Amino acid sequence: MLRMVLRRLGAAGAVCVVAACGPSTADPADRSTGEAVPFTAQATGTPAAGKPSAIPATGGPGYSATLSARPVTTDALPPGFSVDVATVMAPDAGRQRPGPEVPCADMIPLLSAKRLTGTPSAMAAATVSSAESSGYPWVASEVLRTYADDGARGAMADLRTLIGRCPAVASPGQDGGSYRFAVVPGPRLGDESMRVDSSTTSGSITLEWDSILVRIGTTLVIVHEQGNEPGGDDHLTRLAEAALRSFQTTGP
Repeated sequence: MLRMVLRRLGAAGAVCVVAACGPSTADPADRSTGEAVPFTAQATGTPAAGKPSAIPATGGPGYSATLSARPVTTDALPPGFSVDVATVMAPDAGRQRPGPEVPCADMIPLLSAKRLTGTPSAMAAATVSSAESSGYPWVASEVLRTYADDGARGAMADLRTLIGRCPAVASPGQDGGSYRFAVVPGPRLGDESMRVDSSTTSGSITLEWDSILVRIGTTLVIVHEQGNEPGGDDHLTRLAEAALRSFQTTGP
């Protein structure tokens, strides 16, 4: 029963995370911006072509049709996976970095890598899910961010700094829950990579929202798993490797 509840929560929150919605306690640099309303288009690809389909020519602010053709496709994943490309992106935190006066609870979207510091010149995102025999999928998201400057390197450095400052955060709500964040050993990919383990606990239930970030020059390739039980990240490294290969083989 617990697994079924967790799977439902993960599936329901996937599109929100693809659009970088995060908890309602957004980073102070984002307080003036409204949350984007997510819209996704099927991009399952085919084993023969290996290319995304139905990529809209236009989307919301930050959306790049060119970059949206470069997330992982189903032919690079095991059978049973699907990929949905997002057309609306929520803005990142911008160049302003939270100062020491900003409470850790206000930085949860930054600490979980759902938002990053810096301003990407283009973004793309997709929801990746795998149907299981129970009918409740393993769900993750892939986000691509390209920068016109050294923003990719800076975003990763800032994330390490912020997690070092706020490894444990009390839930902003009244449920007595908590969040935990840690940079942990992960696969060595691209020019630089890091793994972030995030979890939230409320009562006896713990959900994990782990991420792998890979820097390729001025681009970040990021995969986030969505609300799995502890230890339920079996596909995360495989997805990061497939996402990196897709990005490297579909562009200059």
